[in-house]
Amino acid sequence: MRLVIELEIYAAGVRQADKLTGLHLELGAIEGLRYKVDTLHDVIFLEADDDNLSLEEIQSIFNKLGLKAKFLGQTHAEALSQAATQIIRP
Repeated sequence: MRLVIELEIYAAGVRQADKLTGLHLELGAIEGLRYKVDTLHDVIFLEADDDNLSLEEIQSIFNKLGLKAKFLGQTHAEALSQAATQIIRP
């Protein structure tokens, strides 16, 4: 079973062209990471196949771009257990 990590991040100012370009370069370099940006609300949705990707690593990417990342939502303990989660298939 594959574990997928999902995060939502609010980063005011991410809609600026230089910030979007920088974000694309930084996040695009991480293998197994998919993302999309809601530029109307400055929210970034991340999905990663690598459960070793740390919040600190993601935070450092935003810091490097001059953005303050605020992680949205809460990760429940059940989400960390592969036995308690499953992949949703169409």
